[in-house]
Amino acid sequence: MSPFKDLSESSPNASLFTLAPLPMDADGIAQGFQHYYAHTFGRDRDCRSSYYPYKALAITLRDRLMERWKRTRHAHDQANCRRTYYLSLEFLMGRSLSNALLNLDLTDATRQSLYQMGLLYEEIEQAEMDAGLGNGGLGRLAACFLDSCATLQLPVKGYGLRYEYGMFRQLIEDGRQVEEPDHWMRDGNPWELERPEYTQRIPFFGRTEEYKDHNGRSCRRWVDTHDVLAVPYDIPIPGYRNDTINTLRLWSAAATDEFDLGEFNAGSYPESVAAKNDAEHITMVLYPNDANECGKELRLRQQFFLASASIKDVIREWVRLQGRDFSTFADKNCFQLNDTHPAVSVAELMRQLMDDHGLEWEAAWEITSRTMAYTNHTLLPEALERWPVRLFQQLLPRILEIIYEINARFLSLVAARWPGDIDRQRRLSLIEEGDDPQVRMAFLAIVGSFSVNGVAALHSDLLKKGLFRDWYELWPEKFNNKTNGVTPRRWLAMCNEPLRDLLDETIGTGWVCDLSQLSRLAPHADDAAFRARWDDIKQANKARLSRLVASTCGIEFPPEFMFDVQVKRIHEYKRQLLNILHVIHLYNRIKHGDGDLGAPRCVLIGGKAAPGYEMAKLIIKLINNVAKVVNADRSVSERLRVAFIPDYRVSVMEILAPGTDLSEQISTAGKEASGTGNMKFMMNGAVTIGTLDGANIEIRERVGEDNFFLFGLTAEEVERTRGNYDPNGIIAHEPALQEVMGLLESGHFNQFEKGIFDPIINGIRSPHDPWLTAADFDSYRRTQLLAAETYKDRERWLRMSILNTAHSGFFSSDRTIAEYNRDIWKLDTVEPSPFGSW
Repeated sequence: MSPFKDLSESSPNASLFTLAPLPMDADGIAQGFQHYYAHTFGRDRDCRSSYYPYKALAITLRDRLMERWKRTRHAHDQANCRRTYYLSLEFLMGRSLSNALLNLDLTDATRQSLYQMGLLYEEIEQAEMDAGLGNGGLGRLAACFLDSCATLQLPVKGYGLRYEYGMFRQLIEDGRQVEEPDHWMRDGNPWELERPEYTQRIPFFGRTEEYKDHNGRSCRRWVDTHDVLAVPYDIPIPGYRNDTINTLRLWSAAATDEFDLGEFNAGSYPESVAAKNDAEHITMVLYPNDANECGKELRLRQQFFLASASIKDVIREWVRLQGRDFSTFADKNCFQLNDTHPAVSVAELMRQLMDDHGLEWEAAWEITSRTMAYTNHTLLPEALERWPVRLFQQLLPRILEIIYEINARFLSLVAARWPGDIDRQRRLSLIEEGDDPQVRMAFLAIVGSFSVNGVAALHSDLLKKGLFRDWYELWPEKFNNKTNGVTPRRWLAMCNEPLRDLLDETIGTGWVCDLSQLSRLAPHADDAAFRARWDDIKQANKARLSRLVASTCGIEFPPEFMFDVQVKRIHEYKRQLLNILHVIHLYNRIKHGDGDLGAPRCVLIGGKAAPGYEMAKLIIKLINNVAKVVNADRSVSERLRVAFIPDYRVSVMEILAPGTDLSEQISTAGKEASGTGNMKFMMNGAVTIGTLDGANIEIRERVGEDNFFLFGLTAEEVERTRGNYDPNGIIAHEPALQEVMGLLESGHFNQFEKGIFDPIINGIRSPHDPWLTAADFDSYRRTQLLAAETYKDRERWLRMSILNTAHSGFFSSDRTIAEYNRDIWKLDTVEPSPFGSW
């Protein structure tokens, strides 16, 4: 399987591996940097690129991570501890350099050493590309969770895919989204470590057959498969100044043979490398377009590739440490499934335990159902993945057999609980019958898991009452809530250094690992001198954000304006459309001479639309067309400016969050599972305007209704409105919305592109609009006016800003992970082994 011997299975002379700790001062950093810069990369003082200094610095830091990394792994082995494996198709890591410096406590020493060599850290930092391993909130949440697990010293390992290309690089041309390949791995990744000795072989296609084992027992096996190699690459995940380094293991797909020599010798070069190309496609790009059959197959292959490789790796480690006795496997291991993407892990663990390790069904199911835990991230039924049975039969025939067996045994349980309730059996079946039967992946995850959690209080409640009601009635003990959180290291201490310094001075440094300590800020909101210092920091952060907007969008954002920001994936339920309708309303009022609109504002919107999501892409076009009209009109731009920031990503959010005044969290109530951008903005002192949706509810509960701008229908009111929704009647009776629709329908923002926004107009006016845009417009408009009026009272706004930060402690991912551990994982903390012990 691999030509590399796993030295961990032998007993090398320990003295060969005992080295003195690397120096952690400026001189030590400089020495390592100079060595790599001159000898590894062969550069000298004539090099003008910032890329090679970045790479030399990254490897210098990785050396220091490495020695702690090995000590952490050794400690986990020595403790024989229970472990959790976090399986996710996305890990939106962002940049690693600043995070490593912060967590190693090397920021000052590194800047000093670079300065002495005539280099600026800020220039080197910009040479690092954002890792293209995720798309949005799901992947960034996974990254925050790994940070918290390492900081809390929990033995948790992340498993994902090493995508060669990210989702895409977003350009805006003539107001439209244009997708370019995001080849973030073009120049390599200095933070990763290839581990070919742990390569796994992953089966696809083929067929199943029955055979007798050596005891005469009837068994099934998967044969004639087309195998793909899964090659692991490890990325260190440093805890905050505690010497713990956990691991994110990413799998890269490779062919079992480089090419078919027979085909090559016959002169058919393309055919000779077809298998190699087909294999490597699995991890080539994040989120292939699954609107067609080829895309669906590739997506399912990605999911199984992740599940199979990761489970094989976990079992390999188990055998290395414990042998082939699986009787205590469930006591020592837990798999956390991040959404439905890794749900096939349930069937794959069963397959490996039975087919590869000889366990009977009952023993294998006992282990599987005690080790799998499932996190749901959506209330949208269409987002719960389903795959055609025929695709499973072709691609994963043995897995389909196991799913059918799981379903048969499960439906027997349902029938025993509710005799004769055929409708309920149909609703709960893992197989959705029809002309093209589908495998319901979320249902597979629920059946095979001992824990099912939502990610905000409302979300979890709605799951139990709606989407998963039947399941909750069957297994209420499985369901629980774990409200999301974000890491305060990246999202406050790293991205907002001026505020971090003020917090350290005011309440001490303990808040970085115990965000609840921010509550001690609250009394300072009434201190005028403290508010003035807070204001200075906010204005400096707004000036930095203004420079970013100017350089990327060509629009000047005056820092004295209110900065009104909405950044997230472009989707109709997130209602960027409602935001831009309000911008049109402001434009219209200014053009009609209405000066009573509160503080002048800069509206910034950003996010990517899925390549096949035409309505979302049309909304981006509308935003940019409106921005063009607004910004070109001097009479308007003195009070209102608008920009769409292209290619929204983690490193951009690190500038946006500290510089935002008003955070837009305006989804249709009952549609957003949680949100995490709302938490990042709140942590940095932005005030939220939002609906009672997702984690907005808990944000408002903690900061108080006086420090949150609430509007719109509740989730219950949304449901009651469906079926008798009359948007045209609403428009006819609301003059402000009527005027906005008049401008849209007249083509004012598309004078040379006749009719392009008709689908948007028709959607707003449709009684079947699931997002109820018209219904919430007037409430949104009035609340926006209140926000703008409040902003003019600078002292009141500053007080609100301080209190938002002060009450954001609950939304630390440290708290979330502590709850996962208390209720689901049940891990013990493990400190790294001392230096010199490995």
